[in-house]
Amino acid sequence: MSAGHLSPTPLRALVALLLCALAAVAWVRLSGMDIRQQADAPAVALRTLRFADTADGSLQVIDDRSGRVLETVEPGHGGFIRSTLRGLVRERKRQSLGDQLPFELIGRADGRLTLVDPATQRRIDLEAFGSANAATFARLL
Repeated sequence: MSAGHLSPTPLRALVALLLCALAAVAWVRLSGMDIRQQADAPAVALRTLRFADTADGSLQVIDDRSGRVLETVEPGHGGFIRSTLRGLVRERKRQSLGDQLPFELIGRADGRLTLVDPATQRRIDLEAFGSANAATFARLL
């Protein structure tokens, strides 16, 4: 093969990939499938929450309005709650925001749960992680 001659195989693969992409787009458009995000159902419950680390490594879940500790997550437990909060707190730190605003846990009329950080406007649709993980937050409502 000379330096100026390319194998036709990569070109054929690229054309096949483009045709598949075009066919997929056409199928979605012609089928009438709605690919937009589903609108939020009305909120039926709202609880503002704060989370506090303790000296023994536990995580306290605190109702912001009453100051009451709703749950204490022992070290080595509550992996989903911890990882969810870790991501939200990391975003606050990245934006140089403090922890003045509590997080909002919203229960919706259709049974879905949303965790919102009003400081960053970041939201997590908890049902996307499965019903067992969503249930760990549902009991906090």
